[in-house]
Amino acid sequence: MKVVLGLTTALLLTLAAATTARAADGKIALVAAENFYGGVAQQIGGDRVAVTSILSNPDQDPHLFEVSPTMIRQIAAAQIVVYNGADYDPWIERLLKVMPKPVRAVIVAADLVNRKAGDNPHLWYDPSTMPAVARALAATLSAADPAYKDDYAARLKTFLASLEPLNEKIAAIRGKYAGVPVTASEPVYGYMADALKLTMRNERFQLAIMNDTEPSARDVAAFERDLQTHKVRVLFYNKQASNKVVQHLIDLARASNIAIVGVTETAPSGLSYQDWMSMQLEQTEHALAGPSS
Repeated sequence: MKVVLGLTTALLLTLAAATTARAADGKIALVAAENFYGGVAQQIGGDRVAVTSILSNPDQDPHLFEVSPTMIRQIAAAQIVVYNGADYDPWIERLLKVMPKPVRAVIVAADLVNRKAGDNPHLWYDPSTMPAVARALAATLSAADPAYKDDYAARLKTFLASLEPLNEKIAAIRGKYAGVPVTASEPVYGYMADALKLTMRNERFQLAIMNDTEPSARDVAAFERDLQTHKVRVLFYNKQASNKVVQHLIDLARASNIAIVGVTETAPSGLSYQDWMSMQLEQTEHALAGPSS
């Protein structure tokens, strides 16, 4: 992702930023790099937190993100920062390094689920990630605001219970469609596809697109054959990023009557994490069922 402000500018803005650990209204100031982590933080923190989510536009390619002075000031003033890690959002790691703050707590999703740079960074599609993040948020908020630790624990319990319908849907789809071959333009939905036990094809092509490199002619041809010969039932694609090669394959999938499911790297406006995942699982189930559904 692009970071357009130099370190000197960031440092100057830091000096001008608010130094208080809490927002002006007394709430705990929490910044989430991605809006789905921010949404979960709001569910755990309730009215005790003031949450700012930086990546929140579902129409924007997150890989073309540009840091603004306002965002730097928000990060500088935050008592708690939550981000993805695994080299998905390196811009926030750089900013935190040049804006050290002893009282700031940092939660990194990748560290919680033992992922690192080089792994698939789209961790929010792994069903194990959000429970881990929610528990870390509850513990961090309780340490920062111990008078309300029972409230944070209660909201954590409610949040974890709200994930059960998603787990049940995943189990139901897996039970019916495990082993079905699918493909994708890039591995955004990869962890969920793994949880559903779908057989993912064209993974070299997906890595090339994710890493913004040109896929080989051989990999493009293999992808085309899979679509034309119906070796895959569904094509997943990233609705927030595309290029001519990917669009060609989407068009070919439509012409070949292959089901297409668009997934995103940012939660749609107005949807909770639970609703977002539920919506995409419903779309996945419908696509796997085929034209007769």
